[in-house]
Amino acid sequence: MREFTINANDAGQRLDKFIQKTVRGIPISLMYKAIRTKKIKVNRARAEQKQILMEGDTVQMFLAEEFFGEKITQNELMGTTPKLDIVYEDENILICEKKPGILCHSGDGDGKTNGDGRISDRNTLIYHIQSYLCRKGEYDPTAENSFAPALCNRIDRNTGGLVIAAKTAAALREMNEKIRADKVDKQYLCAAHGRPARKTDTLTGYLIKNSKDNKVYVTDRKSPAAKEIITKYTVVDYDEDKDVSLLRIELITGRTHQIRAHLSSIGHPLLGDGKYGVNQADRRIGYKHQALYSYRVKFNFSDGCLSYLNGREFYATRENIDFLSEFSYGKISPLFPKK
Repeated sequence: MREFTINANDAGQRLDKFIQKTVRGIPISLMYKAIRTKKIKVNRARAEQKQILMEGDTVQMFLAEEFFGEKITQNELMGTTPKLDIVYEDENILICEKKPGILCHSGDGDGKTNGDGRISDRNTLIYHIQSYLCRKGEYDPTAENSFAPALCNRIDRNTGGLVIAAKTAAALREMNEKIRADKVDKQYLCAAHGRPARKTDTLTGYLIKNSKDNKVYVTDRKSPAAKEIITKYTVVDYDEDKDVSLLRIELITGRTHQIRAHLSSIGHPLLGDGKYGVNQADRRIGYKHQALYSYRVKFNFSDGCLSYLNGREFYATRENIDFLSEFSYGKISPLFPKK
């Protein structure tokens, strides 16, 4: 039997959600059976799967040890030298600027494997964030039951830009809620082949995901398998000699590969994007990944534990966005705050 005392980061969640995060090896069906048969109890009494846990509660689990697995240790995290470009940090969140080529999580794409075949987490953004916070004394994995610092948004491996991470469970819940409510404004810059017919436009369509080839397809037909996508763009600059446009993008919806697929569907694939365009010529001039960057984030909410962020906006470092060199400095400069 193992017993867990609910701490501040565990409190406020349902029992079944707590178990899924704490006992990652247990099948869902077996977990619910264990609750029904009183092999999982709260405060040594019969529990309900939707029961909300309170700080100070104890959860008893009469389960086989094989389901618990091994947690990451403080020594493991301390053994990594974190490499982060931190744009902003306070006691609840931090905002990092991810470089293209870095995974947000180990499950986001191809990664190096450990000796047992598992994907290594050590080269991911979230691992370096956890290592950084561990070194600061703000995160101790051995003291947590179900929580670890986590990302509130993610971007593709070969897309660069701003990523928000939460240091506490309360901050994670709050930021995720605000993102779902469209109260966190995220804007992107990208370089696309050709020149769109309109300087500013709002594109609409439906996106169908093909998990087998990790690709999405855009159609104008609504169907049960398709999700609506809305992408707003503004042409910032156009290089006539290279036939390449600099676009500022605002996502009204946020779907997998939305910007890349949506622009490609109207005949303007991103510079360097081999998945939704042909990038052989782009590679010859040095573009090995799509020219896309999450460059600005603004918070638009005045309630909750993160209300102090209301109205604040943060920007990526202009010099880190390599494809901006293709365009006029005079057109780019107004996109960023004056130093």
